[in-house]
Amino acid sequence: MSHKNYLIVTAIVIASFGPVFFLGTMLATSEPARWTLDFLSWPLDGAQQYDAPTTRFLSALTGGFLLGWGVMVLGLRRWVYDLAPEGTRKAILAGLFAWFVLDSSGSYASGNASNVLFNLVVLLLAVGPLWKAEKPR
Repeated sequence: MSHKNYLIVTAIVIASFGPVFFLGTMLATSEPARWTLDFLSWPLDGAQQYDAPTTRFLSALTGGFLLGWGVMVLGLRRWVYDLAPEGTRKAILAGLFAWFVLDSSGSYASGNASNVLFNLVVLLLAVGPLWKAEKPR
């Protein structure tokens, strides 16, 4: 799969978490977000809750950032990639690696080290073939 086409996969991997966390903003629809956090802080034990208004607010911010980041990747694919394929690839990789380091460090520091492994899986899915430069055609 070409890098340009793989950017659709990257965007979906990133943006797919946005609606899940948006649902966490309202108690009536917060179960998918609560379950996702419970899963990412393995084991599934029901310890993650969405009762606090600050948690729901943070969920709104997280959902918005993730959806926006995924849409930005699609925008780079559509309007920038053909002009600067290598620069686009490097910019997206820089963002993914920055996310991985900060999210994983914070997960570990907050007592949720299991999320580092989940982050690694997400990173590998989002990076895919982008880890190396595409050969000119």
